[in-house]
Parts: sequence; C-alpha cells; structure tokens
Amino acid sequence: MSEHKTTALVTGAGAGIGAAIAARLAGDGMNLVLVARDQERLNDTARQIRASYGVDVRTVPMDLSLPGAPGDLAGRLGEAGVTIDVLVNNAGIALPGPVAGTDPGRIRTLVDLNAGAVAEITALFLPGMLARRSGAIVNIASTAAYSPAPNNAAYAASKAFVLSFTQALWAETRGSGVRVVAVSPGATETPMNPGHSRGKRRPEQVADTVMAALAGRSAAVVDGWLYTIQTFLFRRVLPTRTTSRITGAYFAKAAERSRLRGT
Repeated sequence: MSEHKTTALVTGAGAGIGAAIAARLAGDGMNLVLVARDQERLNDTARQIRASYGVDVRTVPMDLSLPGAPGDLAGRLGEAGVTIDVLVNNAGIALPGPVAGTDPGRIRTLVDLNAGAVAEITALFLPGMLARRSGAIVNIASTAAYSPAPNNAAYAASKAFVLSFTQALWAETRGSGVRVVAVSPGATETPMNPGHSRGKRRPEQVADTVMAALAGRSAAVVDGWLYTIQTFLFRRVLPTRTTSRITGAYFAKAAERSRLRGT
C-alpha cells in the first residue's frame, strides 16, 4: 500500500462482527475509522482497541441509512485529510418476520442501509483506491444471500444484492491493485442475533475469515466449512422451493424469539 500508515474504515463497528474485524485490523497495525449509530458502544470499542493496540482510532457516530449520510461521511474524512485504504462495509440490520407484518418504513430503512449504503460508500472510496492502485474492500454479506428467505425476505434480498454487487466489482477491479471480496457469515452470536448460541459462530471467528479473505483471491468467501457446504447445496444442488422451506422455518423461529424479547 502507500507510504502513509494504512487506515481502515469499518461500518457497524460498535459491537459484534464489526468490532471484531476492527480489532483484527488494529492488530495488523492499521489506524481505524469506526462508524456506528450507537455512540456509547462505538466509544467503548474505540477505547478497548486503543488500549490493546496503540493505534489511532477515529469514531463517527452516524446512521448510514439516512439520505446523504455516506456522502457526509466521505466529506468529513476528506476535510480531515484521512485516506481510506481498507473499507469494510459491515453495518446492517435484520427484520425477522413476514413482510405483511412488518412496518414498510422499516423495510425501506433496511434496504437503504444493507444495500444502498454499501453501494454508495463503495462508490465514494473506490476511485481513490484505484488512483493509488492500492486498497481493499470487504463487503459483509450473509449465507442468507444464497437463497430466498421467507420470514426475513428483505434481509436476504439485501444480502443477495451485496453478494452480487461485490462479485461484479471484483471482476471490474481485477488487475487494479484493489482487493475486493464478499464475506458471508452464517448465524453468529451478535447483538443483532443474540441467544441460543449453540452452533453459532463467534464474531472473532468471522473476523479471522475476513483477514484470510483479504489475503486470498476469491470474489466471495463463506465463513466456516459447515456454512460453505450449506451455501453450495443451496446454490447448486437443492431447488429453490426446498431451500425456501428450510430458511423460512429457521427465520420463523428467529422471528418468534425476537417477538418474545420484545424487539
């Protein structure tokens, strides 16, 4: 990369997968820009990383689903003279439950954050990386991207967008010096997906997969061998009606757990 110290921008970095990825990047000596809606969580993550790794950490409390927010973020960093070498688009939300029972405005917010913000932020920072012929973009998709998901339809569709968008971007940037990859976690123990941790991955495991993906060449990587087999079956072997029944049953249970938690 360039001679200045590498700086990584991680969205959704207040907790969970985003915070774990940020810690891994800091462990490699990168300075950080951390973005999340929850300022308290964001500040806690920043303090822990500074104490553990001694890197510079800039925090930007921001809701990236809002119109103009990605451009505002890029503008702030540009005015501060911050160059982004590594971009990790991790911010996202899920809405377990049937579409007919979900607030339409919340569905729009999900799509704006999970898909729209990923595309816009990528388009804002990619040209600089291409000009420097150096950089990396990691977009966090999901195993839900590999099949329609009744009872979490908008989430799965938004992650399918992320996967397809990233795979196309990988092809566009081949030979440019910019590494582009989508990483798809399965069920992971995070604040967005709490409880019933048996069989779930830990955020630190996903972060390890991200670091390995950055060093690799594939356009898309699935986190964990069990989920790799699952997504292969879903995409290549089983008919859509079968995968939809499987994912629909899983997310129906997730929706019920969410209802019982009152979220």
